[in-house]
Amino acid sequence: MTITLYSPEDLRVIGNDKERLNLLDVRTSAEFEAAYIEGSHNLPLDQLQKDPSAVAALLPEDVVLVCQSGARAGQAADALAAAGAPHVSVLAGGIIAYQQCGGKVLGGQKRWAMERQVRMVAGTLVLGGLVGARFVHPRMAYLSAGVGGGLMFAAASNTCVMASALSKMPWNKAKADLNLEAFFRNSPVAKPTD
Repeated sequence: MTITLYSPEDLRVIGNDKERLNLLDVRTSAEFEAAYIEGSHNLPLDQLQKDPSAVAALLPEDVVLVCQSGARAGQAADALAAAGAPHVSVLAGGIIAYQQCGGKVLGGQKRWAMERQVRMVAGTLVLGGLVGARFVHPRMAYLSAGVGGGLMFAAASNTCVMASALSKMPWNKAKADLNLEAFFRNSPVAKPTD
């Protein structure tokens, strides 16, 4: 299998002719509902990772994987490559780069992006550890140190345990487990529900 990077500028230039591409957004359903590229389908990374072989077997040709910054799309591409998918592309820089180059996104419900959720939880834990160390017990400072270490590991490994845990929260879950065969056979755009 080959994994290539797809330029956000090229995607923007295609404009309304995105029907030629198969855009598969691997962000959480909440992120997808907040902002998505017209013509894209949503299959959250955790759903894809449940059975990458089934997804790889049903993938249409020339799939472009999309996420917020490109990291999760890269993880999805690796999982699909290991499962034997013939070719996928990853949108370089994700939906952020697409918007920065002038690409338009559609939006539904306004929910916090995963990155923003991680920042809120990490900040709350660090502040809680420092306040707890001052007023409850000095060892509560280890909570802040643990979060700092986790953030350093997340940056070095380009993975985030906290984001993985938050993606399992009810507000970030897909409405229901997807029937993959029906998902890939349906040609209409998978739009978020209101």
